[in-house]
Amino acid sequence: MATATAGEPSGKHQSGKAAASGWIGSALEYYDFFIYATAASLIFPQIFFPKGNPGAAIAASLATYGVGYVARPIGAFVLGHMGDTLGRKKVLLVCMFMMGISTMAVGVLPTYGQVGILAPFLLVALRLIQGFAVAGEISSSSSMILEHAPFGRRGFFASFSLQGVQAGQIFAAAVFLPLAHYLPKEAFDAWGWRIPFLLSFLVILAGYIIRREVTETPAFAEESAQGQIPRSPIAEAFRLSWADMLRVMCMALMNVIPVVATIFGAAYAVQPAYGIGFKADVYLWIPVLGNIVAVVVIPYAGNLSDRIGRRLPVIVGALTSGVLAFAYLYAISIANVPLAIVMSLLMWGIVYQGYNAVFPSFFPELFQTHTRVSAMAIAQNVGTTITALLPALFAAVAPPGSANIPLTVGAIAFGVTAVAAVAAYTARETHRLHLNDLGHPNAQPVPKPEFDRLREQSMAGA
Repeated sequence: MATATAGEPSGKHQSGKAAASGWIGSALEYYDFFIYATAASLIFPQIFFPKGNPGAAIAASLATYGVGYVARPIGAFVLGHMGDTLGRKKVLLVCMFMMGISTMAVGVLPTYGQVGILAPFLLVALRLIQGFAVAGEISSSSSMILEHAPFGRRGFFASFSLQGVQAGQIFAAAVFLPLAHYLPKEAFDAWGWRIPFLLSFLVILAGYIIRREVTETPAFAEESAQGQIPRSPIAEAFRLSWADMLRVMCMALMNVIPVVATIFGAAYAVQPAYGIGFKADVYLWIPVLGNIVAVVVIPYAGNLSDRIGRRLPVIVGALTSGVLAFAYLYAISIANVPLAIVMSLLMWGIVYQGYNAVFPSFFPELFQTHTRVSAMAIAQNVGTTITALLPALFAAVAPPGSANIPLTVGAIAFGVTAVAAVAAYTARETHRLHLNDLGHPNAQPVPKPEFDRLREQSMAGA
């Protein structure tokens, strides 16, 4: 349990328990989100859309993946408001139940061959619910961990929410891998793909048991006790922090890297129309291995950001992963599995984590407590919504049979990561600000010698 210091809220700080809850909750919830992403690339073009035009089916299936992100800004407004007025814990439980139930429903949907055009419409409706639910997950989880964490270690503890996200993707692929490998293709297409979605029942059960054990954060409880909860945190967020919300939106464009690695990359490598010829079970190992490395790297990157600040890791991670996107797509284009794996490990597993491990602390640190969830949720989800529409764009500008696919898609990806890097460069450094000072433009950072002393004290008491 952390002890309060000047500038930090008093009350019970559950640093370890909050981090564990954020990790497990994010892993379970993003398991749901990523099994849809995997299925949209590997199986949905064949079963939910008309046959006869493979290129159009691929584009339509990837578009349904993007549709989930269209609902995210709406969910961000609703769930962000709830997180800042009712508390971080309550909104996390709502997110979990909505995500779990909608994902289970995908597992019982009829196919295009059974109900025709109704099938993709139902798929889109459930994807919209998924997107709405996931909009409040990272902002609420990151805020909860951040507000429970001791001063000087917020980057380390907050990184566990994203480590959970990467673990969720590993779990998703781990379920698909044996099914895709051992089941005959006819059985996998008929019913095997449904199993991962139906297993979301375990998400609801396990997630509820875990998340009910964490208390509300001292920062939110303190503001609630003092009557400082705003009636409209969203209006306050735009009034006080519109510039930082714009920066977060631009930095959230970094979602282009996982889109390239796990969505377009999967379709490019596996779909017969592109002619690369990767087997589905072979390709699934590429993001799995990258995420295994990421799970190891993330806490180190989060801890590094506590020492040197948030901005530098984000900038380096953005620009370098954007460059590596060219090499990753080139490796797929020449059907070189070992090279594709190496590029995935570098781009997705290591370099991207300079951004991915740091934004769960950096984003909420830019905002005041009473607007934190709303401001982060809205800004981040608008940014990710823009990038999630990219798979369909990639399929349109680089369709099957076109030339220079790695160069075309890679150039777009690098341009997007450059925008994110510029946004990080213009943001204020936050790692040496006390929690109660976050989001206040005139707040002064703790001098580095004093910060180092307090950080060592926090580590000794962990």
